[in-house]
Amino acid sequence: MIIWLNGAFGAGKTTAAHELLHLVPGSTLFDPDLVTAGLRSMLPKERLAQVDDVQDLPAWRRLVVDTGAALLAELPGPLIAPMTLLQQEYRDEIFGGFAARRIPVQHFLLHVEETFLRGRIDQRAAVDGDAVRGWCLRHLPRYGAALPWLTADAHTLETSRLTPRQTAELLAQGVRRGDGTCEIVQTPPPSAETLAAGVLFFDDQDRVLLVDPTYKPGWEFPGGVVEAGEAPARAAVREVAEELGLQLRHEPPLLIVDWEPPHPPRFGGLRLLFDGGRLDADRMRDLLLPGAELRGWRFAAEDEAEQMLSPGRFARLRWALRARAEGRALNLEAGVPVGA
Repeated sequence: MIIWLNGAFGAGKTTAAHELLHLVPGSTLFDPDLVTAGLRSMLPKERLAQVDDVQDLPAWRRLVVDTGAALLAELPGPLIAPMTLLQQEYRDEIFGGFAARRIPVQHFLLHVEETFLRGRIDQRAAVDGDAVRGWCLRHLPRYGAALPWLTADAHTLETSRLTPRQTAELLAQGVRRGDGTCEIVQTPPPSAETLAAGVLFFDDQDRVLLVDPTYKPGWEFPGGVVEAGEAPARAAVREVAEELGLQLRHEPPLLIVDWEPPHPPRFGGLRLLFDGGRLDADRMRDLLLPGAELRGWRFAAEDEAEQMLSPGRFARLRWALRARAEGRALNLEAGVPVGA
Protein backbone atom coordinates (compact mmCIF):
# COMPACT_ATOMS: atom_id res chain seq x y z
CA MET A 1 0.00 0.00 0.00
CA ILE A 2 1.03 3.61 -0.64
CA ILE A 3 0.18 6.35 1.88
CA TRP A 4 0.50 9.51 -0.24
CA LEU A 5 0.85 12.75 1.73
CA ASN A 6 -0.05 15.72 -0.45
CA GLY A 7 -0.07 19.43 0.27
CA ALA A 8 1.57 22.72 -0.54
CA PHE A 9 5.34 23.01 -0.68
CA GLY A 10 6.40 23.80 2.87
CA ALA A 11 3.31 22.26 4.51
CA GLY A 12 5.39 19.82 6.56
CA LYS A 13 4.69 16.61 4.66
CA THR A 14 8.15 15.10 5.05
CA THR A 15 8.36 15.93 8.76
CA ALA A 16 4.93 14.37 9.34
CA ALA A 17 5.99 11.34 7.27
CA HIS A 18 8.98 10.70 9.55
CA GLU A 19 6.69 10.85 12.57
CA LEU A 20 4.19 8.54 10.89
CA LEU A 21 6.89 5.90 10.41
CA HIS A 22 6.81 5.32 14.18
CA LEU A 23 3.02 4.88 14.22
CA VAL A 24 2.44 2.56 11.25
CA PRO A 25 4.11 -0.82 11.79
CA GLY A 26 6.34 -2.00 8.95
CA SER A 27 6.16 1.31 7.08
CA THR A 28 9.00 2.72 4.99
CA LEU A 29 9.66 6.21 3.69
CA PHE A 30 9.32 6.43 -0.11
CA ASP A 31 10.54 9.86 -1.18
CA PRO A 32 9.78 10.60 -4.87
CA ASP A 33 12.22 13.52 -4.59
CA LEU A 34 14.97 10.92 -4.94
CA VAL A 35 13.55 10.09 -8.37
CA THR A 36 13.64 13.81 -9.12
CA ALA A 37 17.29 14.03 -8.08
CA GLY A 38 18.20 10.99 -10.17
CA LEU A 39 16.63 12.42 -13.31
CA ARG A 40 18.29 15.79 -12.73
CA SER A 41 21.67 14.07 -12.53
CA MET A 42 21.15 11.84 -15.58
CA LEU A 43 19.18 13.88 -18.12
CA PRO A 44 20.95 16.42 -20.32
CA LYS A 45 20.39 20.03 -19.31
CA GLU A 46 18.75 20.66 -22.71
CA ARG A 47 15.95 18.21 -21.90
CA LEU A 48 15.49 19.59 -18.38
CA ALA A 49 15.24 23.10 -19.81
CA GLN A 50 12.18 22.04 -21.81
CA VAL A 51 10.02 21.60 -18.69
CA ASP A 52 9.12 23.87 -15.78
CA ASP A 53 9.16 21.03 -13.27
CA VAL A 54 10.67 17.54 -13.30
CA GLN A 55 7.15 16.22 -12.62
CA ASP A 56 6.31 17.34 -16.17
CA LEU A 57 8.60 14.60 -17.50
CA PRO A 58 6.71 11.39 -18.36
CA ALA A 59 9.80 9.51 -17.16
CA TRP A 60 9.35 10.94 -13.65
CA ARG A 61 5.79 9.71 -13.38
CA ARG A 62 6.66 6.25 -14.74
CA LEU A 63 9.65 5.94 -12.43
CA VAL A 64 7.65 6.92 -9.36
CA VAL A 65 5.23 4.07 -10.06
CA ASP A 66 7.95 1.58 -11.00
CA THR A 67 10.08 2.49 -7.98
CA GLY A 68 7.16 2.18 -5.59
CA ALA A 69 6.22 -1.21 -7.05
CA ALA A 70 9.84 -2.40 -6.85
CA LEU A 71 10.12 -1.34 -3.20
CA LEU A 72 6.92 -3.19 -2.32
CA ALA A 73 8.39 -6.31 -3.94
CA GLU A 74 11.22 -6.09 -1.39
CA LEU A 75 9.35 -4.78 1.66
CA PRO A 76 6.08 -5.63 3.42
CA GLY A 77 4.90 -2.03 3.24
CA PRO A 78 3.17 0.29 3.47
CA LEU A 79 5.21 3.03 1.82
CA ILE A 80 4.78 6.61 3.01
CA ALA A 81 5.24 9.05 0.12
CA PRO A 82 5.40 12.78 1.01
CA MET A 83 5.09 14.59 -2.30
CA THR A 84 3.24 17.62 -3.58
CA LEU A 85 1.07 16.64 -6.55
CA LEU A 86 -0.94 19.55 -7.95
CA GLN A 87 -1.73 18.34 -11.48
CA GLN A 88 -4.82 16.14 -11.50
CA GLU A 89 -3.63 14.48 -14.70
CA TYR A 90 -0.40 13.45 -12.98
CA ARG A 91 -2.40 12.13 -10.04
CA ASP A 92 -4.44 10.03 -12.47
CA GLU A 93 -1.36 8.66 -14.20
CA ILE A 94 0.51 7.78 -11.00
CA PHE A 95 -2.37 6.41 -8.94
CA GLY A 96 -3.72 4.61 -12.02
CA GLY A 97 -0.30 3.02 -12.48
CA PHE A 98 -0.34 1.77 -8.90
CA ALA A 99 -3.89 0.47 -9.35
CA ALA A 100 -2.84 -1.45 -12.47
CA ARG A 101 -0.23 -3.18 -10.30
CA ARG A 102 -2.84 -3.93 -7.62
CA ILE A 103 -1.21 -1.48 -5.20
CA PRO A 104 -3.83 0.46 -3.20
CA VAL A 105 -3.30 4.15 -2.45
CA GLN A 106 -4.58 6.23 0.46
CA HIS A 107 -4.41 9.91 -0.46
CA PHE A 108 -4.17 12.52 2.31
CA LEU A 109 -4.05 16.30 1.96
CA LEU A 110 -2.25 18.20 4.72
CA HIS A 111 -3.84 21.62 4.42
CA VAL A 112 -2.25 24.63 6.10
CA GLU A 113 -3.82 28.09 6.11
CA GLU A 114 -1.70 30.54 4.13
CA THR A 115 -0.62 32.64 7.12
CA PHE A 116 0.69 29.57 8.94
CA LEU A 117 2.12 28.18 5.72
CA ARG A 118 4.18 31.29 5.06
CA GLY A 119 5.55 31.05 8.56
CA ARG A 120 6.61 27.45 8.01
CA ILE A 121 8.21 28.40 4.70
CA ASP A 122 10.23 31.11 6.47
CA GLN A 123 11.39 28.59 9.08
CA ARG A 124 12.45 26.18 6.36
CA ALA A 125 14.23 28.93 4.41
CA ALA A 126 16.27 29.79 7.50
CA VAL A 127 17.84 26.35 7.15
CA ASP A 128 17.68 25.63 3.41
CA GLY A 129 18.11 29.15 2.01
CA ASP A 130 16.12 31.76 0.10
CA ALA A 131 15.94 29.64 -3.05
CA VAL A 132 13.63 27.26 -1.17
CA ARG A 133 11.49 30.17 0.01
CA GLY A 134 11.12 31.42 -3.56
CA TRP A 135 10.20 27.96 -4.87
CA CYS A 136 7.52 27.44 -2.21
CA LEU A 137 6.00 30.89 -2.59
CA ARG A 138 5.88 30.67 -6.39
CA HIS A 139 3.77 27.54 -6.13
CA LEU A 140 1.19 28.93 -3.71
CA PRO A 141 -1.15 30.11 -6.51
CA ARG A 142 -0.95 26.66 -8.15
CA TYR A 143 -1.83 25.04 -4.85
CA GLY A 144 -4.84 27.35 -4.44
CA ALA A 145 -6.01 26.53 -7.97
CA ALA A 146 -5.69 22.78 -7.28
CA LEU A 147 -7.62 22.83 -3.99
CA PRO A 148 -11.05 22.06 -5.52
CA TRP A 149 -9.94 18.74 -6.99
CA LEU A 150 -7.54 17.96 -4.14
CA THR A 151 -10.19 18.28 -1.45
CA ALA A 152 -12.59 16.19 -3.55
CA ASP A 153 -10.04 13.42 -4.10
CA ALA A 154 -7.98 13.29 -0.90
CA HIS A 155 -8.91 12.96 2.76
CA THR A 156 -8.16 16.47 4.03
CA LEU A 157 -6.56 17.19 7.40
CA GLU A 158 -6.39 20.78 8.65
CA THR A 159 -2.91 20.92 10.17
CA SER A 160 -2.28 24.65 10.61
CA ARG A 161 -2.16 24.46 14.41
CA LEU A 162 -0.87 20.91 14.76
CA THR A 163 2.61 19.71 15.61
CA PRO A 164 4.17 17.09 13.28
CA ARG A 165 3.45 14.44 15.91
CA GLN A 166 -0.21 15.45 16.19
CA THR A 167 -0.50 15.42 12.41
CA ALA A 168 1.04 11.94 12.28
CA GLU A 169 -1.37 10.67 14.94
CA LEU A 170 -4.35 11.88 12.90
CA LEU A 171 -2.85 10.29 9.80
CA ALA A 172 -2.35 6.97 11.58
CA GLN A 173 -5.99 6.99 12.66
CA GLY A 174 -7.05 7.78 9.09
CA VAL A 175 -4.90 4.99 7.69
CA ARG A 176 -6.52 2.48 10.03
CA ARG A 177 -10.00 3.67 9.02
CA GLY A 178 -9.16 3.51 5.33
CA ASP A 179 -9.60 7.25 4.80
CA GLY A 180 -8.52 8.60 1.44
CA THR A 181 -8.65 5.21 -0.28
CA CYS A 182 -8.56 5.71 -4.05
CA GLU A 183 -11.21 3.46 -5.55
CA ILE A 184 -9.55 3.09 -8.93
CA VAL A 185 -10.36 0.05 -11.07
CA GLN A 186 -7.67 -0.66 -13.62
CA THR A 187 -6.53 -3.67 -15.60
CA PRO A 188 -2.88 -4.80 -15.36
CA PRO A 189 -0.45 -3.16 -17.79
CA PRO A 190 -0.52 -4.91 -21.18
CA SER A 191 2.32 -7.27 -22.04
CA ALA A 192 1.64 -7.24 -25.78
CA GLU A 193 -0.36 -5.33 -28.40
CA THR A 194 -3.99 -4.74 -27.45
CA LEU A 195 -7.27 -4.39 -29.30
CA ALA A 196 -9.50 -1.58 -28.01
CA ALA A 197 -13.01 -0.55 -29.04
CA GLY A 198 -14.51 2.90 -28.47
CA VAL A 199 -17.92 4.37 -29.26
CA LEU A 200 -18.71 7.91 -30.39
CA PHE A 201 -22.01 9.38 -29.22
CA PHE A 202 -23.36 12.73 -30.40
CA ASP A 203 -25.84 15.35 -29.19
CA ASP A 204 -28.25 17.37 -31.31
CA GLN A 205 -25.43 19.78 -32.19
CA ASP A 206 -23.21 16.92 -33.43
CA ARG A 207 -20.83 17.40 -30.54
CA VAL A 208 -19.06 14.22 -29.43
CA LEU A 209 -19.29 12.65 -25.97
CA LEU A 210 -15.97 12.46 -24.10
CA VAL A 211 -15.27 10.97 -20.66
CA ASP A 212 -12.66 11.84 -18.03
CA PRO A 213 -11.00 8.69 -16.57
CA THR A 214 -9.72 8.62 -13.00
CA TYR A 215 -6.84 6.27 -13.84
CA LYS A 216 -5.00 8.07 -16.65
CA PRO A 217 -4.46 11.64 -17.84
CA GLY A 218 -6.63 13.37 -20.40
CA TRP A 219 -10.08 12.76 -21.86
CA GLU A 220 -11.09 9.63 -23.72
CA PHE A 221 -13.83 8.01 -25.79
CA PRO A 222 -16.22 5.64 -24.00
CA GLY A 223 -15.02 2.08 -24.51
CA GLY A 224 -12.19 -0.20 -23.48
CA VAL A 225 -10.02 -3.21 -24.21
CA VAL A 226 -11.53 -6.15 -26.09
CA GLU A 227 -11.28 -9.29 -24.03
CA ALA A 228 -9.83 -12.55 -25.37
CA GLY A 229 -12.32 -14.29 -27.66
CA GLU A 230 -14.69 -11.29 -27.66
CA ALA A 231 -16.02 -9.70 -30.85
CA PRO A 232 -14.93 -6.01 -31.00
CA ALA A 233 -18.43 -4.63 -31.66
CA ARG A 234 -19.84 -6.63 -28.77
CA ALA A 235 -17.00 -5.38 -26.58
CA ALA A 236 -17.98 -1.83 -27.47
CA VAL A 237 -21.59 -2.53 -26.46
CA ARG A 238 -20.45 -4.11 -23.18
CA GLU A 239 -18.07 -1.28 -22.31
CA VAL A 240 -20.56 1.56 -22.78
CA ALA A 241 -23.12 -0.34 -20.74
CA GLU A 242 -20.61 -0.84 -17.91
CA GLU A 243 -19.17 2.68 -18.06
CA LEU A 244 -22.19 4.84 -18.82
CA GLY A 245 -25.26 2.68 -18.35
CA LEU A 246 -26.14 3.08 -22.04
CA GLN A 247 -27.77 0.07 -23.61
CA LEU A 248 -27.22 -0.33 -27.36
CA ARG A 249 -29.82 -2.54 -29.02
CA HIS A 250 -27.51 -3.54 -31.87
CA GLU A 251 -23.81 -3.65 -32.57
CA PRO A 252 -22.87 -0.15 -33.78
CA PRO A 253 -21.41 0.46 -37.26
CA LEU A 254 -17.64 0.79 -37.59
CA LEU A 255 -16.13 4.20 -38.35
CA ILE A 256 -12.36 3.64 -38.25
CA VAL A 257 -9.67 1.07 -37.61
CA ASP A 258 -6.38 2.63 -36.51
CA TRP A 259 -3.12 0.77 -36.01
CA GLU A 260 -1.20 2.41 -33.17
CA PRO A 261 2.52 1.60 -33.52
CA PRO A 262 4.48 0.51 -30.45
CA HIS A 263 6.14 3.36 -28.60
CA PRO A 264 8.03 2.00 -25.57
CA PRO A 265 6.91 1.47 -22.91
CA ARG A 266 3.52 1.25 -24.70
CA PHE A 267 2.90 -1.76 -26.94
CA GLY A 268 0.35 -0.19 -29.27
CA GLY A 269 -2.21 -2.25 -31.17
CA LEU A 270 -5.49 -1.81 -33.02
CA ARG A 271 -7.94 0.93 -32.02
CA LEU A 272 -11.52 0.79 -33.34
CA LEU A 273 -14.15 3.52 -33.16
CA PHE A 274 -17.85 2.78 -33.68
CA ASP A 275 -20.80 5.11 -34.27
CA GLY A 276 -23.17 5.06 -31.29
CA GLY A 277 -25.50 7.61 -32.89
CA ARG A 278 -27.27 10.58 -31.36
CA LEU A 279 -28.35 10.73 -27.73
CA ASP A 280 -31.63 12.49 -26.98
CA ALA A 281 -32.37 14.25 -23.69
CA ASP A 282 -33.99 11.16 -22.13
CA ARG A 283 -30.95 8.98 -22.79
CA MET A 284 -28.59 11.67 -21.50
CA ARG A 285 -30.45 11.63 -18.20
CA ASP A 286 -29.71 7.91 -17.99
CA LEU A 287 -25.95 8.44 -18.15
CA LEU A 288 -24.20 6.93 -15.13
CA LEU A 289 -20.60 7.29 -14.02
CA PRO A 290 -18.76 4.56 -12.09
CA GLY A 291 -16.73 6.63 -9.63
CA ALA A 292 -13.88 4.14 -9.65
CA GLU A 293 -13.32 4.67 -13.39
CA LEU A 294 -14.80 7.97 -14.60
CA ARG A 295 -15.16 11.33 -12.88
CA GLY A 296 -17.01 13.23 -15.57
CA TRP A 297 -18.38 13.50 -19.10
CA ARG A 298 -19.18 16.28 -21.54
CA PHE A 299 -20.04 16.93 -25.16
CA ALA A 300 -17.34 18.73 -27.14
CA ALA A 301 -17.20 20.31 -30.57
CA GLU A 302 -14.29 19.29 -32.77
CA ASP A 303 -12.18 22.34 -31.90
CA GLU A 304 -12.85 21.81 -28.18
CA ALA A 305 -11.97 18.12 -28.47
CA GLU A 306 -8.61 19.02 -29.97
CA GLN A 307 -7.69 20.74 -26.70
CA MET A 308 -8.96 17.85 -24.57
CA LEU A 309 -7.61 14.79 -26.39
CA SER A 310 -4.08 13.57 -27.01
CA PRO A 311 -2.86 14.15 -30.59
CA GLY A 312 -3.31 10.47 -31.45
CA ARG A 313 -6.86 10.31 -30.14
CA PHE A 314 -7.80 13.56 -31.83
CA ALA A 315 -6.49 12.26 -35.17
CA ARG A 316 -8.80 9.26 -34.78
CA LEU A 317 -11.73 11.50 -33.95
CA ARG A 318 -11.09 13.77 -36.94
CA TRP A 319 -11.08 10.86 -39.37
CA ALA A 320 -14.02 9.18 -37.63
CA LEU A 321 -16.07 12.33 -38.19
CA ARG A 322 -15.04 12.25 -41.85
CA ALA A 323 -16.01 8.58 -42.11
CA ARG A 324 -19.37 9.29 -40.49
CA ALA A 325 -20.08 12.11 -42.93
CA GLU A 326 -19.12 9.96 -45.93
CA GLY A 327 -20.92 6.86 -44.72
CA ARG A 328 -17.90 4.56 -45.01
CA ALA A 329 -15.29 3.13 -42.66
CA LEU A 330 -11.66 4.20 -42.90
CA ASN A 331 -8.47 2.24 -42.30
CA LEU A 332 -5.72 4.21 -40.53
CA GLU A 333 -2.14 3.57 -39.56
CA ALA A 334 -0.79 5.87 -36.82
CA GLY A 335 -3.75 8.18 -37.38
CA VAL A 336 -3.28 8.48 -41.16
CA PRO A 337 -5.62 6.84 -43.74
CA VAL A 338 -4.12 4.11 -45.91
CA GLY A 339 -5.51 2.21 -48.89
CA ALA A 340 -8.30 3.26 -51.19
